[in-house]
Amino acid sequence: MTASRRDIAISVLQYGVGIAALAYLLSQVDIAAVSTRLRATEPSVLVALVLVTVGGVVARFDTWRAVLAPFASVPLLTAGRVDLAVNFVNQLLPSRLSGRLAAPFILRAETGIDYGDATAAAGAHTGIYAVFYGLVSAVGLVAIVGRVSTGILLLLALSTALYLVAGVVVLLAGMNLTVLDRLVGLLASLAERVPRIGSALADRILAIPDITESSADAFGEISTDPRIWLRYGAGWALALVVAPGIRVWLLFLSFGAAVDPLLLPLYLVTAYSITLLPLTPGGIGVTEATATAVFVGLGVPEAVVIPVIFLDRFLGVYIPAVVGWYPTLDMDLSVL
Repeated sequence: MTASRRDIAISVLQYGVGIAALAYLLSQVDIAAVSTRLRATEPSVLVALVLVTVGGVVARFDTWRAVLAPFASVPLLTAGRVDLAVNFVNQLLPSRLSGRLAAPFILRAETGIDYGDATAAAGAHTGIYAVFYGLVSAVGLVAIVGRVSTGILLLLALSTALYLVAGVVVLLAGMNLTVLDRLVGLLASLAERVPRIGSALADRILAIPDITESSADAFGEISTDPRIWLRYGAGWALALVVAPGIRVWLLFLSFGAAVDPLLLPLYLVTAYSITLLPLTPGGIGVTEATATAVFVGLGVPEAVVIPVIFLDRFLGVYIPAVVGWYPTLDMDLSVL
């Protein structure tokens, strides 16, 4: 089998796994009961869900403005087009980080900054994102120890560790390219030993530090500026911790379930960390299944968890991804 045919076969298999996982989960849902619950939801709650979702998306837009600040003053709308387009590509490729490799091309197309600066901004955005995600996910991982199955715990520990590793690798890329080359080789060789998905993980690690010499200084300027980290961190926390936490908490209450509102955002970040592993495009299906397993382990009824997780993913991920298709229409993505 040629490489191209093998790649196509793997992609078809990954999409098949994702669709099968989604189909199985949906088969466990009483659609009529869910519909009744939603119709009975107070209008104020529905308005709150919309406002929280929009607020989270706008906060995510500002993370791009944070890393682009040293190069250009980017309007919120332009940052939004970048974010939505990157999110759209993320849903087409097997790993969240592989999708982010498209970001420099999208940044250059949308903002007009040169490719070196676009690569630096995109790399810093990916690295800072991964570090924040890995740290918060690690805290959530500690919170669920002993409450979920060992298999799920190990899988989430792997994805959390990879977030941290990816963040460190990407940030080192901008500050010491010589050290990076050796580190990437070591990490890739270790990743290859992971059963079943080792080869794919190694490919992702080898692809992460795709940063040119011309962008190294700009990258270092971004990744060592505490003001950028603070601004990025505020947007990141609102988009990935606060907004999803409030949204899922409101949905759980509407469905008659209760979860500690302070720990809930941590549970979500950890459960959703599975999207980093190259199992299905954008983590579709696998993410919902893993999150369901986590919350069932935490004592939430499966009949409540499945529709709530689907609604949260639909509002926070899939709708923005579909909207992100529009900005890509006038972009040449053949280079991806």
